[in-house]
Amino acid sequence: MKKVLIANRGEIAVRIIRTLKEMDVRSVAVYSTADRDSLHVALADEAICIGPAKSSDSYLDFDAIAAAIEVSGADAVHPGYGFLSESEAFARRMEEMGITFIGPTADTISRMGDKAMARQTMKAAGVPVIPGSDGVVDGFGEVEKVAQNIGYPLVIKAVSGGGGKGMRFVHDQSALEKQYKDAKKEAKNAFGDDRIYIEKFIERARHIEVQVVGDGRGEAIHLFERDCSIQRNNQKLIEEAPAAVLDAALRDDITRRTAEAVAKLDYRGAGTVEYLYVESEAAFYFIEMNTRIQVEHTISEEITGIDIVRLQIEVADGRPLPVTQDQVTINGFAIECRINAEDPSDNFMPAPGPINTLHFGMGHGVRIDSHIYPGYTVPPYYDSMIAKVIVHAPSRDAAIQKMMHVLDETVIGPVRTNLDFQHYLMQHPNYRSNTVDIKFLLNNRITE
Repeated sequence: MKKVLIANRGEIAVRIIRTLKEMDVRSVAVYSTADRDSLHVALADEAICIGPAKSSDSYLDFDAIAAAIEVSGADAVHPGYGFLSESEAFARRMEEMGITFIGPTADTISRMGDKAMARQTMKAAGVPVIPGSDGVVDGFGEVEKVAQNIGYPLVIKAVSGGGGKGMRFVHDQSALEKQYKDAKKEAKNAFGDDRIYIEKFIERARHIEVQVVGDGRGEAIHLFERDCSIQRNNQKLIEEAPAAVLDAALRDDITRRTAEAVAKLDYRGAGTVEYLYVESEAAFYFIEMNTRIQVEHTISEEITGIDIVRLQIEVADGRPLPVTQDQVTINGFAIECRINAEDPSDNFMPAPGPINTLHFGMGHGVRIDSHIYPGYTVPPYYDSMIAKVIVHAPSRDAAIQKMMHVLDETVIGPVRTNLDFQHYLMQHPNYRSNTVDIKFLLNNRITE
């Protein structure tokens, strides 16, 4: 592997470029006209414009990216997260072109990207799953039968995609048909796929996910777990590693079982297996598998000292995993806060605009992953996340204290951000005492 094209933008593109530089591998950035002045364009060895601002005409355009690969002579492509990272069709297109896709095979993406199929696959591999339909439900009559069997509340989920699209919660039979139709319509509009499946809705749970890396030949390791329970509208705001709520026995059980299941898939590259964890039962239930690197991969890197992007590249290049499971250990505690260009006082509406003033709090054990700089203008066309603030400390309490100081020192303006809201969460007594679940933020308010 001599030259890698990054089929993405923003901070994840910057993150990948930096690891490529350390590996002495040349990097190719692609960018839309709206991202001409983005940091990833300046840092890459080469940069190619692939179209106008609209994602469908640039970052999601197979032909434009394929043309950039041919022009640059890249022999591999890293999709980052979002955009084409979990596209079976794009991965297959790369395979047909003879280009190394730095991620799972197209067949694996197909199997695990279809959430109903993934559920069946993981259940067969011995991973606990939430009670629900055995696969895709065919028509409202089958929906009614599943609902009668598992009871209410339940959740209707789109087979494709993520981010809460095509997801509807149903608390009683009277709302079932409308929510079913609404979920199918939204899924069709968002993903071009209106298939849905059904699961029992677990009302009070944490979101625990296990980071895995496989070599594609039956070997896989885990890099322990993360607690991502602080969410708003199914979007994560704060992530922690490891999950402080787990004791050593529970941690060993779920991480070991997850790695074993992933190894059975001959999985290649980085992936994340997501669970709901019911603390009162000390029980895990499989949600889905993300066949890509995650936004919050940083905190797993901080506690293990392992560069996950580097592992992705090495296994995609046909090399064996450079570490064994026994060599992966936990060192301290890490927290990540996502900084978004949005206005919490206006229902968290995206707030693109210019950045004239910028200073990140720094210090020992502080990491900033970002693509912004003084003079940069946040475009209105893409995700509102502009930075990730990551801290590493010996304990959870020490990490929280460090994060508060870093957020205190950070200044971004005049664009509006959620900095103050993140600082508020860090001080909240329920967060400090780790008595939270995925409904901690509800309707933009802190639950009592």
